[in-house]
Amino acid sequence: MLNKKEDMSFSGFPEGKVRQTSIPEPFFQELLPHIDNLGELKVALYAFWLLDHLEGSFRYLRLSHFTQDAIFMNGMGKDSRSAEAALGDALERCIIRGTLLRTKASLADGVVELFFLNTPKGRAAVQAIERGQWRPSGDRQIPVEILPEQPNIFRLYEEHIGPLSPMIAEALHQAEQSYPPSWIEEAVRIAVENNVRNWRYIDTILRRWQEKGRDERKNRRDTEKDRRRYADWENPD
Repeated sequence: MLNKKEDMSFSGFPEGKVRQTSIPEPFFQELLPHIDNLGELKVALYAFWLLDHLEGSFRYLRLSHFTQDAIFMNGMGKDSRSAEAALGDALERCIIRGTLLRTKASLADGVVELFFLNTPKGRAAVQAIERGQWRPSGDRQIPVEILPEQPNIFRLYEEHIGPLSPMIAEALHQAEQSYPPSWIEEAVRIAVENNVRNWRYIDTILRRWQEKGRDERKNRRDTEKDRRRYADWENPD
């Protein structure tokens, strides 16, 4: 029975339009029947609610998302020390059960833990971070930005240049080991725009960038001059 201190009855949901939080149906069918810890349940539901309020293709939580919410933390323990301990235990339970996924990223000011929902997009994000496919965002609240997946070099060649021969496949494999994926993608784009669809032309671009350096800011401007500056190169068959 609740004592007077704990007897805080809910006055009811307000009238009018109220924002809804989406929770996947498997949560109720596959997770809820097995959750026997109140802290774990609170953290799982809070994660659904907070992630629903964030923006971006890949959404994740940090420990600070929980600890900076005074109302939430007040419900986790009678004082800050017990609340933080309960939060740590609840997060660990969510990870062990598979509701949440945890990964880490090393930033200039230290290592940060990131928590994702165990969804297809969450799993893809964790894999991308563990492959190093991310960069610092400069945003303290959301410090890690996940980079878009680079296209497979063989698929990229077949789609934009032509059929693969064993010799070309070997050359592509060597290029994959030697150059950043973004360089290869950009070199293929230049070849297509200049209508010079052969590997030797693309390889020449890549070697020039490697030997003389590539001005990332200049290339990102994507001006007509940038797109055509290789057009006068020799184009051997």
